[in-house]
Amino acid sequence: MLGEYRISGRRASEIAASVERGVGSGDLAPGHVLPPMRELAALLGVNPNTVAAAYRTLRERGVIETAGRRGSRVRSRPASTARGSLRIEAPPGVRDLGKGNPDPALLPDIGEALAAAARAYAQQPGMYGEAPVLAELEAFARAAMDADGVPGGPLAVTSGSLDAIERVLSAHLRPGDAVAVEDPGWGGLLDLVPALGLRAVPVALDDEGPLPGEVERALRAGARALVVTDRAQNPTGAAVSGGRAAELRAVLAEHPGVLLVEDDHGHAIVDLPLHPLAGVTERWAFVRSVAKAYGPDLRLAVLTGDALTVDRVTGRQWLGPGWVSRLLQRTVVHLWTSGAVDATAIARSYGERRDALIGALEARGVPAYGRSGMNVWVPVSDETGAVARLLQSGWAVAPGATFRMDSPQGLRLTVSPLAAADIASLADAVAAAAGPVRPVSYG
Repeated sequence: MLGEYRISGRRASEIAASVERGVGSGDLAPGHVLPPMRELAALLGVNPNTVAAAYRTLRERGVIETAGRRGSRVRSRPASTARGSLRIEAPPGVRDLGKGNPDPALLPDIGEALAAAARAYAQQPGMYGEAPVLAELEAFARAAMDADGVPGGPLAVTSGSLDAIERVLSAHLRPGDAVAVEDPGWGGLLDLVPALGLRAVPVALDDEGPLPGEVERALRAGARALVVTDRAQNPTGAAVSGGRAAELRAVLAEHPGVLLVEDDHGHAIVDLPLHPLAGVTERWAFVRSVAKAYGPDLRLAVLTGDALTVDRVTGRQWLGPGWVSRLLQRTVVHLWTSGAVDATAIARSYGERRDALIGALEARGVPAYGRSGMNVWVPVSDETGAVARLLQSGWAVAPGATFRMDSPQGLRLTVSPLAAADIASLADAVAAAAGPVRPVSYG
């Protein structure tokens, strides 16, 4: 029935994680029938109720399906399938608002920065055994974090935010552990958590970030880590306010053993102040990527945190890629120090488009959210139908299924490709496609 793959575990979370690992590796292919609950319980030496709880978790997560006496089997599209596969490809003639890319017109010209990095390399090529982080990059990044109130700590460089978050979670957690994540939230993170054998626990949010009561519930239920987006949350545009930060810090103070991971997704593209949460728990990490302001192909993020966390990340990194290219680091340093990006102007540009769209939708009776960044979240009653109707109207948007766990349905619209002249026609199309929506918060 299972071939060579053997399900393992003594607790329900461990059994569920073992099945997910088998699905993710391909050892448990779509359609594979799982053992009856009593049979698996006997094999593992556990109570049948433990296996029943594991199967219930797997059903809720969409990994397996149960068909009465025919038993439980791996779903034809298991949950480990990347949420990016749900993206709607824009056919010719359709405007694409679904990919989440920044506006190319707002990205800096990197020619001089690359040339400067090449000149420095010609003088002193990077070699094995050198420090993995350039001193100039570390000094500039650390000063910027100090100015924003991020606690002091050692610094590492990774290949983007998701790479940093993966390394931090892997440094402290084990398969079966629970991670509290924002819902709706970043699809990449929602894919990463189960891919690591971890269990995602949804936490609702509003415009000011995760709801304190939801965070408290998740931590009391045993979540060993919490991932929070400080600004320009994807997909809702939420940004942690000063008041919300104080509430969340109070909750975290009651759970000092929890691993806190903060992603400053809106760095250099928003004009709202940062309100970091770090410093309350023993283990924490703060991540800042250059992707949104300087270009997604600059695969670089800076990571700071408590000494043990950063040491574990860099130690494991040294056994893999070793370091992020110092040529790339020099390029980023040049962009930073030359003032290649005007963060205030970028924030204003995205803010004008975002606010105009939200206002136009509200004028048409359609609630929409987007406090910061480049995305607008629109609750709908039927996102599949809304996506299809918008395609017929000439607009491709991201379906909410890419970002949701338990939260209500919605659409993500990225404002980067929009001009002022587009707002009215887009708002008309969204209003026609969305249909009547029960008034609910996206949290």
